[in-house]
Amino acid sequence: MEESLFPQQSNVTAYRAIDLAIITLEVFVGMWINAFIVCVLCIAWVKKKTLNSNEKILLLLGCSRIWYLCLTWIYRFLSMIYPHILQVQTIRQLIRSLATLFNYSNLWVSACLCGFYCIKIANFRNSFFIYLKVKIDRMVPWLLLGSEILALAISIILSDFPGTLQRNNITSTSQGNFWEVTIRKDKQLFSSFLLSGFVYATSFLAVMFSAVFLLFSLWRHKRTMQTNSMKDLSMDAHIRAMKSVLSFLVMYSINFVCLVLTKIYGTKKENIMTLLLYIYLCAFPGIHSLILIFSNPKLEKTLLQILSCVKCDVFIK
Repeated sequence: MEESLFPQQSNVTAYRAIDLAIITLEVFVGMWINAFIVCVLCIAWVKKKTLNSNEKILLLLGCSRIWYLCLTWIYRFLSMIYPHILQVQTIRQLIRSLATLFNYSNLWVSACLCGFYCIKIANFRNSFFIYLKVKIDRMVPWLLLGSEILALAISIILSDFPGTLQRNNITSTSQGNFWEVTIRKDKQLFSSFLLSGFVYATSFLAVMFSAVFLLFSLWRHKRTMQTNSMKDLSMDAHIRAMKSVLSFLVMYSINFVCLVLTKIYGTKKENIMTLLLYIYLCAFPGIHSLILIFSNPKLEKTLLQILSCVKCDVFIK
């Protein structure tokens, strides 16, 4: 019986090693992509002494994703190579809390970015929408600050659950109240799922509605220009924006499903399914940031200039 378990254990170890190698590559690429966005925006900030609302959101999003990818890789690396370090509750709780903080920051800031694009680009005659279009630049700093405060508050609340579970487990076990232990664990796990679900659902709904409204507005404007045979220079920009928003909506929907599945499978032993989920979740920040680069003329131009310089240096050598 015991001998039959060894091939299964070796397969799990092999899968985890492959998973760590893939995640390492994804994290390396994703961090470089987001570091490029942060560096370009910081240089522009130093030159202009100011940033517009779009650049502020992109800067905070890039920083959040760099830290999220870094902490996620550290946790996966330690769990694979040095698992005894994560047995120390303080270290494990600190890494997971910080990773949760930057993950929630990433989700809400990306939702703010999609909402900002919707309000700025979409064209509706609703009075409330017109009011938002006028006031959005002043609202962006407060939205970002509120997102960070809320992400910090929820991550602190969730970080206390493992410690509470352990204290209740020790107290109740010493008294022999195993039934109370199970009830308390179920209640606290449900509360953590509820809070995490609130973060995932609110960010996903904000992105979904913003993307749908923006796509509808762009499609309607494009159709109007085609009907009137107008040769508007913004036609290509509208088509480009529609493709960017649609790709982000598809990716964000898959990301939402993966986040929910990690909560479901997180209570079970690690298997191939959870490894595949983590691979996608680590790939999402880099791929979406790359889409943002090519949908931003300034970032795209800078990237192409860097790539052309690198190509010239390679040919010269």
